[in-house]
Amino acid sequence: MISVIIPTFNRAGLLQKAASSVLAQSFKDLELIIVDDGSGDETPSVVESFKDRRIIYCRQENKGVSAARNLGLSASRGEYVAFLDSDDYWLPEKLRLQHEFMRETGFMISQTGEIWVRSGNRVNPMNKHAKLSGWIFEKSLDICLVSPSCVMMDRALVHKGYYFDEKLMACEDYDLWLRISLNYPLGFLPIDLTVRKGGRPDQLSAKIIGLDLFRIYSLLKLSKMEGVDRERQILVGRALQKKSGIYIRGCIKRGRCEEAQRVQELLAEHLRTLPWGRHLA
Repeated sequence: MISVIIPTFNRAGLLQKAASSVLAQSFKDLELIIVDDGSGDETPSVVESFKDRRIIYCRQENKGVSAARNLGLSASRGEYVAFLDSDDYWLPEKLRLQHEFMRETGFMISQTGEIWVRSGNRVNPMNKHAKLSGWIFEKSLDICLVSPSCVMMDRALVHKGYYFDEKLMACEDYDLWLRISLNYPLGFLPIDLTVRKGGRPDQLSAKIIGLDLFRIYSLLKLSKMEGVDRERQILVGRALQKKSGIYIRGCIKRGRCEEAQRVQELLAEHLRTLPWGRHLA
């Protein structure tokens, strides 16, 4: 069985299409876990309207997307787990083809190709967003190369403690994929089976200014993890310097000088505690 997790918050109109695309999959042995993150709209009525026994509806106080996905992971029972954001949807063969791909290749985690739609129009991703297969850790430090709605992973990763960091308001996916890619290669099924929609004001990327701050927090945490070899520790340190520089310059440009100084001091203090800090360029 595959467990599909949809976190949602005040997106009753969009949830209808997302959930329908799961229930219409050609792969039928699934459970759909819809986690309502404290919505105040018609989300419960939308869920009830499906009357499908494969749906598990969970509701929590508003805690953010990480907590919602983690609740779904805790409630899931499938051999594999797949994620779908409530504003995206799947093509009918997504689960079947990705399930076959996972079984045939032995990858613990994989993603599919995707179609990008922005403000109702199809757009082409830039070259820097090209999806990769294999050991993607180094290239993922600069930019998130994994889309949550494209991901399927083996339940064994959940048992090993790979959950989303609930302290991160954003970039929680960047953080989780980095931690997983430290120890596991990522498979890529190069077929566009996910439709990823964007360009709306309710998305975190639109609501939060300075997303690099949360990538900085993720990298700070990563640099302290045990079992990370020296070479990759240095790569993390260089990524920290780069993203901190971008964020600090952005703060200064916007007149947020105290925030710029705070992050600069945070980074300097952190690097002084690391034995490989002197190796940074």
